[in-house]
Amino acid sequence: MNRKKFLSNLGMMGTAAMIAPSMMASSPSVKLINTSGKKIRVGVIGCGSVSAYYLKHLSKCPYAEIVSLCDIIPERAQNRAREYKVNSWYPHIDKMLAGVDFDLFVNLTDMQEHYRLNVIALNSGKHVWSEKPMASTYNEGSELIKLASQKGVRIWGAPVVVNSPQFAFIAKQINEGNFGRISAAHGCYGHLGPSWSSFFYEKLGGSIPDLAVYNITSLTGLLGPAVSVLAMTNIISPTREIDNKGTVKVTEEDNSHILLEHQSGAISHIQSGFNYTMAHSYDSEEISTISIIGTKARMDMIGYDWDPLAVDVATPAIQKMERMATDPGTYVWEEGASVICEFLATGKEPLFSAGHALHAVEIMEASRKSQETGKRIWLKSEFVWPVVT
Repeated sequence: MNRKKFLSNLGMMGTAAMIAPSMMASSPSVKLINTSGKKIRVGVIGCGSVSAYYLKHLSKCPYAEIVSLCDIIPERAQNRAREYKVNSWYPHIDKMLAGVDFDLFVNLTDMQEHYRLNVIALNSGKHVWSEKPMASTYNEGSELIKLASQKGVRIWGAPVVVNSPQFAFIAKQINEGNFGRISAAHGCYGHLGPSWSSFFYEKLGGSIPDLAVYNITSLTGLLGPAVSVLAMTNIISPTREIDNKGTVKVTEEDNSHILLEHQSGAISHIQSGFNYTMAHSYDSEEISTISIIGTKARMDMIGYDWDPLAVDVATPAIQKMERMATDPGTYVWEEGASVICEFLATGKEPLFSAGHALHAVEIMEASRKSQETGKRIWLKSEFVWPVVT
């Protein structure tokens, strides 16, 4: 196929890729909440900076009603409650769960707390939406999914990069064979590191669960589950200056390179770190952070996969990139909890699944094990793929 015909086919497809549900085979069937016109009641724990994005999106979601807020710094919960006119706020999860009833538990706390708090919420019979990662280890993540099934509820985990029109555009071309045989892919995401909290640099923090997780989710979503991991990680900056703590010691990786072997035979490579100059400008329309390479075409995702701007396309016949998929749609990175509210109210299954989130957790854990042992680590988890059909 020449490039003109290739691009013509893409143009006819546009970004309106037909999207099909991606469910983990072991996910329990969920009885929809009989809302009778009422909204899904949402409780949010963790009222720091990320909550500003989530609460704004949830407050505009036609399926959601924010009824409960919680934070271990009570003033933060109180301030958010005042801002979004929420009547009930709490200083501790136990008081939150004993207070006003709600349907969906939204976990926006420090990543080291996600597993512990998710267990408590599931045991209380709540559906759970968790910021990334939903757990720190494969065994913990598997336990969460099993517990959710036992309780007749569901759990999902960020990120939701599979929801973007640019992801759908690339996935559809892969599915239809327009790349030919996929051999390689690359992802890169880094910056100079946050200063507003020390948990990024403490045990079970690090650049892999904070940054690489986006590219891990994107590339496995596009190329399919990985079967093995080989990685190198280290610490470039041994100390960090934190706004409310001063100098802290860095104990988890702030620099990583991860190789993934996918079931198809394709090999992908992911870089992430907290020591990257802002060469990848947040506002740049020229920087690609995801590249997919096949025998018939190459596609580059422009912008970050959590906030993509377009897709550039080239073929062997004419190698100058052509910009496609520039429509942003309604996708935003903070939409996950709102999408779950829509599912609970209507039954519209989301693209992201617990199985995919667990696969990302296992890859992150395996990356660190590979660094520790100097060996390739074989993976156990899978998820239903392709995500987009």
